Amino acid sequence: MDMNSVVSEIKRAKSQNDGAASAKRSKPAKKKAPAKRATVYFEVEILDAKTREKLCFLDKVEPNATITDIKNMFNKSHPEWYPARQSLRLDPKGRSLKDEDILQNLPVGTTATLYFRDLGAQISWVTVFLTEYAGPLVIYLLFYFRVPFIYGPKYDFITSRHSVVHLACICHSFHYIKRLLETLFVHRFSHGTMPLRNIFKNCMYYWGFAAWMAYYINHPLYTPPVYGEEQVKLATIIFLFCQLGNFSIHIALRNLRPAGSKTRKIPFPTRNPFTWIFLLVSCPNYTYEVGSWIGFAIMTQCLPVALFSLVGFIQMTIWAKGKHRSYLKEFKDYPPLRSPIIPFIL
Repeated sequence: MDMNSVVSEIKRAKSQNDGAASAKRSKPAKKKAPAKRATVYFEVEILDAKTREKLCFLDKVEPNATITDIKNMFNKSHPEWYPARQSLRLDPKGRSLKDEDILQNLPVGTTATLYFRDLGAQISWVTVFLTEYAGPLVIYLLFYFRVPFIYGPKYDFITSRHSVVHLACICHSFHYIKRLLETLFVHRFSHGTMPLRNIFKNCMYYWGFAAWMAYYINHPLYTPPVYGEEQVKLATIIFLFCQLGNFSIHIALRNLRPAGSKTRKIPFPTRNPFTWIFLLVSCPNYTYEVGSWIGFAIMTQCLPVALFSLVGFIQMTIWAKGKHRSYLKEFKDYPPLRSPIIPFIL
């Protein structure tokens, strides 16, 4: 073997070694798979809020479980307490937890203690509203048509000679038909149910006042308003204006909450002029509702209607103040200029 051949062999071997080393350097290193984090399960103990008796112990509850999930688990061991009937809270005398609250976000450890209260038999809000509003509609019409056993045989099925009586019937019927349709197609309820016992109280209020005002407005001895047609026309304008305003507000509130959601947002005026009152009032639906009944009271000049308006105003003021406080508490940027129900006053 000559010297040139030896040199060529050495160069060839060196080139192969350099190539292999380069290949090793260029080969990417394998990344280590991240270690899986172990899921920390919760233990949930449910006690009776009154007696502190242990009712249920739930083991291996997912940390992202909601209160709704816990209610469903609790219901499996106590079928008599369906989820809508349950109130779960962190303190025996505290507020009920929201269904959408997540377990791991609550101020509890991995072993959580919740307190249970029975809300009693429940009924859906839709059923309650339909019952409340259908009653006055039917009751008023019974008095309007003067069915037997109300005013005596002499007046059975005899219509009134006063046009305001017929107008009042139209307005009253329109109001409650509107409410029934809104219940079915417009309202979105944040709570699905309410205690069954409330329906009797609510129906006594609506049905009782409807019968009382209908009795006097449709009475054979009823006398029209003092200022005649001018008073009736003004009252009708007030009534219709407020009914349109009330409906506009309900539509605006409906559009704030997607179907099937409990999302709460600050209501603001829209392009509809009837919603511009949101600039000054937190609950303009109540403002318009009270205005409607004031218009109806002026139209009929009937004391029971005026009393119904007053009682309704007091109750709606309580609701409006509660909602106003809730808005202020929930939204830090809530408009400070707004009042609960009457601009700058109340």
